[in-house]
Amino acid sequence: MDWIDLVRVLHVLGACVLIGTGAGIAFFMLMAHRTGDAARIAHTATVVVVADMLFTATAAIAQPVTGYILARGLGWSLTEGWIALSLALYVFIGALWLPVVAIQARMRDEAIASARAGAPLTARYQRLYRIWFACGVPAFAAILALLSLMIVRPAIGY
Repeated sequence: MDWIDLVRVLHVLGACVLIGTGAGIAFFMLMAHRTGDAARIAHTATVVVVADMLFTATAAIAQPVTGYILARGLGWSLTEGWIALSLALYVFIGALWLPVVAIQARMRDEAIASARAGAPLTARYQRLYRIWFACGVPAFAAILALLSLMIVRPAIGY
């Protein structure tokens, strides 16, 4: 395996981590939310925040680095249609993901407070959940589109 193959493997692994962690986090948060149990939501959100910081953030930093190295190593211009669109989608995803990380932490804090008080989830928690969900759907759709662009590499703008 030469260096470009290694970078390609790291780039694909990063994409797998982003999609897999994103899907897993969304699933576990959704399932916890559906219970309406503040303690369960608090526990799940605590784990989710750690997973997002450990896995998603690491992969999110590695992706543009490995992508740049890969593009340069293969002689691809960053202005090539599918790459430019991929970069735009990546920025879009990041613009949705960054608030989601903060929202998850606030949802966790709200659920912890409700669980400690033995009270139902607050209206604030419910509002945060709706925003979290509304940001997550387009971000996940965009990451699937980005993955498709990476695989197919369509001729765009020619």
